Amino acid sequence: MTIPVDHLSRTFAALADPTRRAILARLSAGEATVNELAEPFPMSLPAVSRHLKVLEQAGLITRGRTRQWRPCRLAAQPLEDVADWVARYRPFWDDGFDRLEEHLRTLRTGSEDA
Repeated sequence: MTIPVDHLSRTFAALADPTRRAILARLSAGEATVNELAEPFPMSLPAVSRHLKVLEQAGLITRGRTRQWRPCRLAAQPLEDVADWVARYRPFWDDGFDRLEEHLRTLRTGSEDA
């Protein structure tokens, strides 16, 4: 029995690799070819292509076709899904920051009284 991988899990798995995150950052500036995307990385073109395949399967990029080129483009919807999921936990962060601010204020007040 295989457990199907949901879309959000596939997106997080794709984002777990720093090379793939760097590729997405590059694509946020506009479409690029595989050669252009591979340029800053000390790895082979096939290795970069494997990263692109993971990003494509996660729906984070699309590949077009212009003559012999296949430019890659950022597809933002999966990132929006991640942002929506993470936003559900924002109240926990805000509460933590509020408690930290209160603690720091107490420390400052206490040190001024000493």
